[in-house]
Amino acid sequence: MLKLTTDHTIYPKLLGDIGGTNARWAWQACAGAPLQDISVLPCQASASLYDSATNYLITTGHARPRSVGVGVATPVLGDEVRMTNSAWMFSVSGLKHALGVQHCLVINDFTALAMSLPVLQPSDLRPIGGGLAVDRAALALLGPGTGLGVSGLVRVDHDRWVPLSGEGGHATVAAVNEREDEVLALLRRRFGHVSAERVISGPGLVDLYGAVCQLGGRVAQSLQPVDVTQAALVGSDQDCVTTADLFASFLGNVAGNLALTLGARGGLFIGGGIVPLLGEAFNANLFRQRFEEKGRFKDYLSSIPSWIITASAPALVGVSRALDQLR
Repeated sequence: MLKLTTDHTIYPKLLGDIGGTNARWAWQACAGAPLQDISVLPCQASASLYDSATNYLITTGHARPRSVGVGVATPVLGDEVRMTNSAWMFSVSGLKHALGVQHCLVINDFTALAMSLPVLQPSDLRPIGGGLAVDRAALALLGPGTGLGVSGLVRVDHDRWVPLSGEGGHATVAAVNEREDEVLALLRRRFGHVSAERVISGPGLVDLYGAVCQLGGRVAQSLQPVDVTQAALVGSDQDCVTTADLFASFLGNVAGNLALTLGARGGLFIGGGIVPLLGEAFNANLFRQRFEEKGRFKDYLSSIPSWIITASAPALVGVSRALDQLR
């Protein structure tokens, strides 16, 4: 279990949030200091995680840090880490040695994001329904981006939280009506197993769009996720609008299952980059409808609040908090 440390030798900190597309880096000089020099670098711009980190340090002019904390979009099961949605792979001990730091912590990116939840401010969140959070209750987190991250946070005493590390994005997704049955049937023929990530992610938007077009007897255009979100936002393509509604429906269904599983009466948080990109095209009412439609537990779920995280770099804050609770 992570324990609070008063070891001030962990500063300064180099903090990273590594997704399938971008590597976010920041510097924290001392305890209580704000994150500074936050930078977003495309993963493709560097050959490795080490190269991305050193490029950041060179660009910002920072000296060698005493500790490094990194959240990565992949399971962290030991010393060897292989990214799920990029070609990067590295050794945690090797990264520590190469950077010459005293502490090196590598955790799942959504574990890192979960660690930030207790310190997020109202200005960092957009409420999208539900009642009031229950104090000290578990928190649930999921977020569509290049993949689908899933995590949670459990409070163990008055000021200490334990994050849950898992790969819930790869659990099998379910349909709630005949239209969704038809969509998932098409995707099963293409992929075999259809996980939540297959439909609730950037690539998932494109796959949903293709299924919508196929069911309508139309040829799908060659679109990227941003094309689907923009067309849905301005209403220029009805198939993209339908895709956005399917996305909200599947997300609400999966989120409701997660909240039930964790007993997350403290609230459900949505991170990742896709929902903010959808903007007003994200059907929050449909999301809440699917979130709450769990039969006899509708009242239980309708009381759980949900928020979209709008903070600019919350996972970096979470990584810093995780470093403060070194083993």
